[in-house]
Amino acid sequence: MGELKNNEQILLMGNPNVGKSVFFTQLSGVNAVSSNYAGTTVGIMEGPFKLDGLDGKEYKIIDVPGIYSLTPTSEAETIAAAFLNGGARAIICVLDSSNLERNLCLALELQRFNIPTIYVLNLLDVAERRGITINVGLLEQELRAPVVSTIAVKNQGMDTLREKLKYILKSEETTACKACRSCDNCGQNTAREIARRVIKQNKVEENFLDKLGDSMMKPFPGLPIAVLAIGLIIGVVVGGGELLRELLLLPLVNDFIVPFFRNLFSSFLSEGVALNILVGEFGIFVISFEWIVALILPYVFLFYVGFSFLEDSGYLPRLSVLFDNIMRKIGVQGGSLLYAVMGLGCAVPAIIGSRAATTRKERIVISTAICFAVPCISQTGALISLTAAYDWWLLPALLVLCLFLFVTSALIAGKLVKGRVEPLLFEIPNLLLPEPKAYGRKLLIRMKHFLIEAEFPMMFAIIIAAVLKETGALETIAVYAEPLVSQWLGLPPEAVMGLILGIIRREMAVAPLLELGLTPKQAFIGAAVSLMYLPCLSVFAILTKEFKVRIALTITLSTVFTAIFFGGVINQLPFAA
Repeated sequence: MGELKNNEQILLMGNPNVGKSVFFTQLSGVNAVSSNYAGTTVGIMEGPFKLDGLDGKEYKIIDVPGIYSLTPTSEAETIAAAFLNGGARAIICVLDSSNLERNLCLALELQRFNIPTIYVLNLLDVAERRGITINVGLLEQELRAPVVSTIAVKNQGMDTLREKLKYILKSEETTACKACRSCDNCGQNTAREIARRVIKQNKVEENFLDKLGDSMMKPFPGLPIAVLAIGLIIGVVVGGGELLRELLLLPLVNDFIVPFFRNLFSSFLSEGVALNILVGEFGIFVISFEWIVALILPYVFLFYVGFSFLEDSGYLPRLSVLFDNIMRKIGVQGGSLLYAVMGLGCAVPAIIGSRAATTRKERIVISTAICFAVPCISQTGALISLTAAYDWWLLPALLVLCLFLFVTSALIAGKLVKGRVEPLLFEIPNLLLPEPKAYGRKLLIRMKHFLIEAEFPMMFAIIIAAVLKETGALETIAVYAEPLVSQWLGLPPEAVMGLILGIIRREMAVAPLLELGLTPKQAFIGAAVSLMYLPCLSVFAILTKEFKVRIALTITLSTVFTAIFFGGVINQLPFAA
C-alpha cells in the first residue's frame, strides 16, 4: 500500500452494489469505474484524499472489496479482514437505504475494530420509491457514530460527508461495540432490532421499474426481453459502428490524415525502406490510423455505450439469474455470465473480476471459456469489419461458432478441473435508470482507459507489421509458413502476419486480413482462427498471475491448437469459396 502508515488509510467498505466505487471517484478524484454488480471492485483501488482544514495532510482512500461478512469464506472477505486487522485511520461504511437490515450486519461487525467510522445511507431515492423512511438521528444513536444520507450518483450529500469525515479525522473517537451487547449478539438479530426501530415502511404502489426488474428474471417475459436487449446492443454496435466507419472515419483517415503524413515525410525523406516503413502500404502512419481509428475505435465506443448502460441499470445480474439453469448445465453458475460479458470489453478485467466466484474451479472454467470464445471489443470490431466486407452469413455463422466454443470449452474444462461449483448466490441490485452525468463520466473514463491501455501494444504490433512488410521479411517468413497457412488453412501466404501480430494484441490477428482480398470462405476461416487464436500477452500474464504458469500455458497452447485444427477442418469443407 505504498509508504503510508495504516493510520493514514481510510477504508471504503460496504456490501456489493451499494455504490462504493462512486464514492471512491468523488472523494479521491481518481478515475475509477463504478459498476452495478458484484465483483467489479475485487481488485483493490486506492487514491489520494485531502480536505481543507487538515493542515495539508494527505490520506489514502482504499476501495475495499464489497462483502457481506467479515467471516472469510471468499477471497474478497479475506482481503477486507486483512485491511481491518492492519488498522486504519477511519472507515466509510456505505449502506443501501433500501436494504438496511442486511447492510447493518456488516456495519455492526465493523465496530469490533474500534476504528472511527462514518455510516453513509446511500440510494435514498430507491428507498423513497419503495416507501421507506429512515430516522437518521435514531440510527446515529443506535450505531453511536455519524450517519450521512446521500444519493452518490447525483452528488447529493457529499459535502456533508466530507465535513463529517473532517471531524472524525481531527478527533480520536472510535465506534466501539456497546457494552450491553456481546460480540456474539452483534449479528442478524441486532440488525433486525435496529432496523425495526429506525425504519418506517409506508404503503406505496409497486414502482414500474421494480415490477420490470422482477419480471426480467422470469422465463416470460425475461427471455424475450433478453433477446431484445442483446439484439439491440448488437445492432447498435454493428450497424452504428459501420456507419461511423464508412461515413466519417474512413474518409477522415484516407482523405486527410494519411495524405497529410505522406506529404510531410515525403518532403524530407527520399523513396526507400525508411519512407515505406513510415507511410508505405503498411506504413506506421497509414495502418495505425486505418486499423486503430477507422477499424476498431467506432465499435469499441458503441460497445461501451451499450455495456455501460446495462451495468448502470442493474440488468446484467438479472440476466445471470435468468440463464442460471443453462449455465449450470455447462459447469458454471449463472453469475459467471457476468464475467463472460465483461470479457467482451477485455479478458483481463473479466478474469480478475472472477475472483468473486466462490470456487477456484469455476474461475478456471469461465476463464478458459473466455479465452476460447469471447473476443474483446477491439477484436470484435475487427471481426465485424472483416465479415461484413464479404457476405451477410459470415457474422451470424461466427456468432454460432462462438457459442459452440464457449459451451464446449467450458464442458471440457469442467471435466478436467477438480473441485465443485457452488449454487448461485449473489445480490440483485436495484433496477435503475442510469444517471446521465455518472453514465457519461463512466463512458469517457472507459474510452480513456482503452486508449491508454491498448494504444501502446497496438502501436508496437503496427511497427512490427510495417518493418516485416516493407523490409521483405514477411515474404521470407511466409515461405516457411506456407504448408500451415496456405495448404492447411487455405489462406494467402501474407496471412502469416496475423499469426505473428496476434501474439501481441488479439485484434491484430484480424486487421492484416482486411488488406488481402480474401474470398468469403477465406474470410470466415481467418475470422475463426483469429477468434480462437492464443490470448494476447496481457491475457497470458493475468492467467499466470491468477492461476500459475502451468494453467496459463495449458489454456494458451490449447487455444492455438484448436484455432489451427478447426481452421484447417473448415478449409476442407466443400462449401463455395
